[in-house]
Amino acid sequence: MRLQDWEIKFEEKISTIATKEDPAHDLLHFKRVVSMAKKLCEAENAKSEVVIPAAWLHDFVIVPKNSPLRSQASKMAAEKAIEYLKSIQYPKEFYADIAHAIEGHSFSANIEIKTLEAQIVQDADRLDGIGAIGLARCFATAGLMKRSFYNSEDPFCEKRQPDDSQFTIDHFFVKLFKTAETLKTKSAQVEGQKRIQIMRQYLADLKVEI
Repeated sequence: MRLQDWEIKFEEKISTIATKEDPAHDLLHFKRVVSMAKKLCEAENAKSEVVIPAAWLHDFVIVPKNSPLRSQASKMAAEKAIEYLKSIQYPKEFYADIAHAIEGHSFSANIEIKTLEAQIVQDADRLDGIGAIGLARCFATAGLMKRSFYNSEDPFCEKRQPDDSQFTIDHFFVKLFKTAETLKTKSAQVEGQKRIQIMRQYLADLKVEI
């Protein structure tokens, strides 16, 4: 079976997992990650048989950001994804690398990445957290968590330590700006710098408005 035919199955399955209740992890998120993963895969000459299913299934188990199980989410996703791949008889020689790519993509899991394919899936997912789409996802998550947009006395953390448990803009300084520094592949690093500049311009524009 062609990889394109497998993808039809992957999208059908993920459409039953991703919900509109969390816009930051809806079906469109998966599609963007897959699209970026394909670009990186081609640029870095990686194995598409590993990258594409891992990108589609990277959040096979979705755990809320504030859940105590958050650090285990990618491990749970990897296990369930492999069960699913077995059920549809995807070639078993790719299982180990796919599982590693899924388990390793998460910030919370803090797992050492050992393959190029895992680097690509991680990079693709992290790129979706920054730039213009990253802004949208950040504020969507803020709404779900009932978190304020910014601290009225010091919106941009100039004289205080950022606290993203309370303020959304603080998350830029706690995590998002640092995300670009964690990108592994050269192709992703170039794209990451472009997206960080979009976010810095947004903060400059926000500063004028507030």
